Amino acid sequence: MHGPWKSMLVGCLAGTTIFPAFALDSSGTPYNSPRMNFVTHLECANCGARYDADKVHNLCPACQRPLWVKYDLAALKQKFPKKALFGRPPTIWRYLELLPVRDVNQIVSLTETITPILETKRLAAHFGVKHLFVKDESRLPTGSFKARGMAMAITMANHFGIQRVACPTAGNAGGAMAAYAARAGMEAYVFMPEDTPVINQKECFLAGAKTFLVNGLITDCGRIVGEGKAKKGWFDVSTLKEPYRIEGKKTMGLELAEQFDWELPDVILYPTGGGTGLIGMWKAFAELEALGWLKSPKKPRMISCQSTGCAPIAEAFKKNDRFAKKFEPAATIASGIRVPAAVGDFMILDAVREGGGVALATPEADIPKWMRLASSHEGIALCPETAVCFGALEVLLKEGKIKPSERILIFNTGAAQKYPEAVREQLPHVDCTKPIEWDKI
Repeated sequence: MHGPWKSMLVGCLAGTTIFPAFALDSSGTPYNSPRMNFVTHLECANCGARYDADKVHNLCPACQRPLWVKYDLAALKQKFPKKALFGRPPTIWRYLELLPVRDVNQIVSLTETITPILETKRLAAHFGVKHLFVKDESRLPTGSFKARGMAMAITMANHFGIQRVACPTAGNAGGAMAAYAARAGMEAYVFMPEDTPVINQKECFLAGAKTFLVNGLITDCGRIVGEGKAKKGWFDVSTLKEPYRIEGKKTMGLELAEQFDWELPDVILYPTGGGTGLIGMWKAFAELEALGWLKSPKKPRMISCQSTGCAPIAEAFKKNDRFAKKFEPAATIASGIRVPAAVGDFMILDAVREGGGVALATPEADIPKWMRLASSHEGIALCPETAVCFGALEVLLKEGKIKPSERILIFNTGAAQKYPEAVREQLPHVDCTKPIEWDKI
């Protein structure tokens, strides 16, 4: 047995035991004890300036661009063999040597399990392709991939003794941040557009976050969070405005590589708003290559998928620009990708171009169609953000930019149940007090 099935079977067998979020090595020492942390420094993704990883940072002070966490990959290669993963719990923390955590006792976790990769044969037949997979991130705590990034960001905030955090959100990030902050006993502030899906509003409120609705977009919410740092003393955990959410999202790349037995798929389609997941996966693939864990140096073509309702990355790619212009007006039912200006725009575009991928937008009006197609064919509760990926797949197959014989992976970044506003069904009624008209059933 090989590929995703091998790892899923291992996960099923491991599920018969209750595991902690981390584990001990043969000597009884946590396998990510301080002596096994390989972080060397933080580095600006734009200007290359280096910063001390033992201090709290947001953006690069020199150019106000995002910071990378950098590791001693040579030491990692020597001291962290692939076989070290064997027997570790099936959570994101199995990759701790490749993460910035300094002390396992500081981890803030809701048990972020390995998410399944589902082979979708009926959808593959619909598109006329041989191998189509969906990695279902809706299985994570709070129902979306945002749990990965926020688990890491709040863990590192906990490490630095931070007690008050804030973020803007288009939806799922706020709910995840509120949940992990509650888990850590931190005070949380969330600012979201007033038309954010109601489920997201409720989960922030229920988790105890001080939640505010803003008559604007996520960029307006981000400005409020930035302005409040000095006045309220909170730490800003906005997308890519601190170095650690990307490290949590990086686990998507580490995980899928292991699930595919260290041979990456040919194409990855990813719904793109702030783009942290796409950037994080590209970073993961580079680190795995440096460790010598990948069977082939060939990396996936990363496809950045957006809706025509908000497509700054797609527009920049089309114009061959490295930095995207603010997209106006930004209006899409896929709230998670309604990001008119992404702080990591150049990082997204660099990753797409380096791997020979593309960035494109597909019609906003098609989102409900793709959501229902995936669910009715495979039973996967697809979020509206991921629906744009199926539109992109259709376009790229017609243009010959994806071949039917390739292994194609799509990320379902959240649960459809969190978006009641995206589904506008009209269901027929049955009057149970009258004879049933069976010819109408």
